[in-house]
Amino acid sequence: MKIKSIPRTWRHLRRYRQIVGVLLKYGFNEIVDIAQKDLIVRFGRKFIPRLKAPVETRMTRAERLRHAAEELGPTFVKMGQILSLRPELIPPDIALEFQQLQDKVAPFPFDKVIAVIEEELIKPVNEVFLEIHSEPLAAASIAQVHRATLLDGKQIVIKVQRPDIKSIIEVDLEILKDLAAILSRYSEDIAIHDPQAIILEFDRSINRELDFHQEGRNIQRFNRLFADDPIVYIPSYYEEHSTRRILVMDYVKGIKASNLDEINDAGLDTTIIAKRGVQLLLKQIFEFGFFHADPHPGNIMVMDDNIIAPLDYGMVGYLNESSIEELGNVLSGIIKKDIQRTLRAFQQLGIVHEPGNRLELEAALNDFINRYYEVPLKQLQVSTLLAEIYQIVHEHQLSIPPNLSLMMKALVTVEGLGRKLYPDFDMVSEVRPYLKRLALNRFDPRRRFSQSLLIMEDFFRLAEDFPQSTRDIMQKIKQGELRVQFEHRNLEKLASAMNRSSNRTAAAMIIAALIVGSSLILQVNYGPSIYGFPLIGLAGYLLASVLGLKLIWDIFRSTR
Repeated sequence: MKIKSIPRTWRHLRRYRQIVGVLLKYGFNEIVDIAQKDLIVRFGRKFIPRLKAPVETRMTRAERLRHAAEELGPTFVKMGQILSLRPELIPPDIALEFQQLQDKVAPFPFDKVIAVIEEELIKPVNEVFLEIHSEPLAAASIAQVHRATLLDGKQIVIKVQRPDIKSIIEVDLEILKDLAAILSRYSEDIAIHDPQAIILEFDRSINRELDFHQEGRNIQRFNRLFADDPIVYIPSYYEEHSTRRILVMDYVKGIKASNLDEINDAGLDTTIIAKRGVQLLLKQIFEFGFFHADPHPGNIMVMDDNIIAPLDYGMVGYLNESSIEELGNVLSGIIKKDIQRTLRAFQQLGIVHEPGNRLELEAALNDFINRYYEVPLKQLQVSTLLAEIYQIVHEHQLSIPPNLSLMMKALVTVEGLGRKLYPDFDMVSEVRPYLKRLALNRFDPRRRFSQSLLIMEDFFRLAEDFPQSTRDIMQKIKQGELRVQFEHRNLEKLASAMNRSSNRTAAAMIIAALIVGSSLILQVNYGPSIYGFPLIGLAGYLLASVLGLKLIWDIFRSTR
């Protein structure tokens, strides 16, 4: 039997058991209780570990989740970090707690760094690099960064992926997908949050981040977009020295935006830095539709003359033209207290799917906007507004498109950085010029003319296709091939319950018939007998008893 034919959840049983053990350790017994029936059937009763120490109960649920993720290692830490950027997928308190997740990982040995580089480049390092510093600049769960020098003397950094990280993540993802499927199957409360979709979204995100070629292409795109911008520095990406597992880019000499003391000591202007940092993101969102999705202070370097240099281009977001326009309508509607504009923009962005929840949502938005009606614009904080929007989204079980959620989180992060650098920073004032530009662009004659041409082109295509489509339909009607197909959804549980109910009713009728028939046979005293009682009648009673006990046991099991 080949090892590959064994399900991965069996091949990695020890890791699966470790994950379940950590969940129990941090008090998530309800999750294990839901899954244990399925797990015990597959792996045996000894699969569920026993607790050796009491559960820490002084921490909140969100804190316990964060500690569990840190203990379970890089996959779970990375998942928490990514989910912290997607607060529409998880409760706000957990998203906030996950922002504190840190990659507490020791750097892997320098000889392994060299081994990975040579394996990827298929040549000795001294044929590409003049020098590689043995001490890493940073070490995280997926990769670590070393400063180096190319043969031509250029100062660069090398981002090197951990040797075993891909296999570790693949194993954990298989287990997470299996666990999510079990929880969705046995718990409606958990199924509402769609854990399988969350794991799938994480799978896509982490695989993009593991491909350093993609990050390199992101750097190149940012380089083209900001080539003529004197206040932004985008490092160069060296594609010829990079692979899926190593990334080579320019070394950025500067100060992290989070180090206020160093910025002040260097004589840099925090007010200018705050405004430039925000302008950098707003330009990416509203002009390019392509933005850095994780612009936290550690990913922003400040160079001489207050020049901004973003780092870590692994996570980016995309917005098309219509999404940018509707996003402007959302922000404009909130700022101008226009609830109808905000609600229409929600619908266009795909946040509101069903008309049934429109009245409740409209009431929630009306309450939200009225609470800020008398608040001066300069006192409004985008982070507070968006946090309340996320709360409304959760309460009404709405969904936010992934890239839109990344953008909203990026706005919140940059506003936080701006206020840290300059306490009187006014984010709304920075956003308003872009909203005005969007409003003017909406009525731009050239844009309207272009849209009219597209509409006319669609109309003529429809007119061309209509006769042939009509003939096809008529032909199918003549040949009796036209069928109307109905599909029912989410009725499986109801159908199963009705099936069980009808089976029990039929069993009860059979039992009743056996009892009545056996009683009649006893009365007429027909056939062979035992102790004066007809054998056929006794057999009928016995069969009715067995069937009755089984029916009672089935009912008892279903109520449990």
